[in-house]
Amino acid sequence: MIAPPDRTPLPRTFFDRPVLEVAPDLLGRILVRSTPDGPIALRLTEVEAYDGQNDPGSHAYRGRTARNAVMFGPPGHVYVYFTYGMWHCMNLVCGPEGRASAVLLRAGEVVEGAELARKRRLSARNDKELAKGPARLATALGIDRALDGTDACAPDETPLRILTGTPVPSDQVRSGPRTGVSGEGGDGDLHPWRYWVADDPTVSPYRAHVPRRRRG
Repeated sequence: MIAPPDRTPLPRTFFDRPVLEVAPDLLGRILVRSTPDGPIALRLTEVEAYDGQNDPGSHAYRGRTARNAVMFGPPGHVYVYFTYGMWHCMNLVCGPEGRASAVLLRAGEVVEGAELARKRRLSARNDKELAKGPARLATALGIDRALDGTDACAPDETPLRILTGTPVPSDQVRSGPRTGVSGEGGDGDLHPWRYWVADDPTVSPYRAHVPRRRRG
């Protein structure tokens, strides 16, 4: 008999570690989004690590800005950014305060509140696609910049929380190059910092970076 997932919230000490330790350890954990219409919960199946000023693929590589300020704050907070003028993506801040690093949440399996997620993701062909990709995950959970800076480890009620869930055994974790990252940051030999659950149908397909063409 398979034991049910642990619903205990992860403590701040979980996130107060190097990002390359936290990222694979997030697989199998449960992200809960509380909304006025009810909760939505998903099991994390794919993530990417970004190591701040040591990482050319990170938003914090060139230092602190108004956009990435949350990454320099305490661990366990949520960093949300807006991309391509259309999509939001959610990250969890790791490591000690002042040293920017974060884990991008790329994909997950909706395990509670699927009916609410479906209303936000009308183009999904099935429930496996509800949160298959970072923008889809954020859309399914109703995440936007208003949640930037949210403390996912707050002792009081919070709109986002990470539960212990059921950690994925190391022999079921795969790693490789990060999706859509250009230059050195996208080199899978130097930065094999995308982690996913082997053979899980909710994991997004890998896509290499393709330079955007200017309109002539």
